[in-house]
Formats: sequence, C-alpha cells, structure tokens
Amino acid sequence: MVKIYMTRHGQTEWNRERRLQGRLDSDLTTIGSENAKLLGEHLSTVPFDAIYASPSGRTMMTASLIKGNRPIKVFTDEDLQEIYMGSWEGQQQSDVQKQYADEFHAFWRAPHLYHPTERESFQQVQDRAVKVLKRVMTNHKNGNVLLVTHTVVIKTLLAYMKQIPMENLWDAPYIHDTCLSVIEIVNGQKNILLEADMSHLQPDQYEFT
Repeated sequence: MVKIYMTRHGQTEWNRERRLQGRLDSDLTTIGSENAKLLGEHLSTVPFDAIYASPSGRTMMTASLIKGNRPIKVFTDEDLQEIYMGSWEGQQQSDVQKQYADEFHAFWRAPHLYHPTERESFQQVQDRAVKVLKRVMTNHKNGNVLLVTHTVVIKTLLAYMKQIPMENLWDAPYIHDTCLSVIEIVNGQKNILLEADMSHLQPDQYEFT
C-alpha cells in the first residue's frame, strides 16, 4: 500500500495581487511560508520515502519548508508544473478577463470548453499529471510520498481519481495554498482519503488566494 499526499505551494506575492502565475514565479509571502511550516509540523510523523515537486521556485521552497530538517530526498518533476498560460502569465486576472472574456469565462466556468491554441488545456495537464501518478505507483509499491505542486495539477488528478468529466473540474472544494489531499493505492485500487484539508491552519491563518 502506498499513500500519496498532495499539496499546493504556499501563498505567493502574485497570488495576493491576483496575478496569474502559470510557469512564471513569485516569492512566497510571509503567510505562505508560515503555512508551509505548519503543514510540515502537521505531517512530521509521516515517514515520507520521497518528495516530488514542481521545479517552480514557489513549490521548491514549500517542499523545503515542509521537509524541514528531515533527511527526505526531494525530486523535481517537470510534469508537476502548473498549467501553461502563455501571455496571461504575470497579468492580473481582471485584465485578462477584460481582454480575453470568452476564454477566461471558459477557463473558470466551462473548463471542458477551454481549448486554447497558445496555452495548455486542462486535458493536457491531466495527461501529464496522470503520468506522474503512474510513475510514483511504479517506483513506490509501499510507503508514503509527497507531491508539492499546483492547483490545476491537483484538481485534474482528483478528477481522474473520481472519474468525473472535465466539465466538473472546478466543483468544490477549491485547492487553496498548502491544503492537503491524500490518495491511497492498494493492489492498484485508488481511493481518496482526504481532499483539500486545511486542518493544520487556524481560521485566522486563512487568506484564500
């Protein structure tokens, strides 16, 4: 049996500014760093065999803060990167919404109809995220593994696990920063044990971005 723990990076400066990040990057805020440390404390008794992280700076820093001083190997995996959003990246969401109204609406309200030509689709993200899942299943027959990644990667993986259509991708719960989801795989059977849990935070530590 292997358990796969998944979390999103901590809050970043661009999250707070409501800017789309994608493959671009910004630093963790103080809250983002503190919440990552709190998640690390929450998971301190879990004997992780490995951590796999997106190569983005925000995910690598989050992985480091969760790991703390524990001797856990951290691997980077390109397939854990956030959805590629091309020219939208670095722009405020309100500006993108004005300039690309129909596509922006599809992105958030009708993801099954979001088929960009210069950006990545949700299906493309899911395809590569599932590759990560299968690699982890091959390399880790037992134990515990942590994935530190991004909202869309986690949402598409959970949709795959639930066997729900892309149309329902954004159904609740949302993947907020440092929230925790856990998948258990026993003899090839996959079960979701926890989804978007934030019990490591107190209500006054929430700053949804």
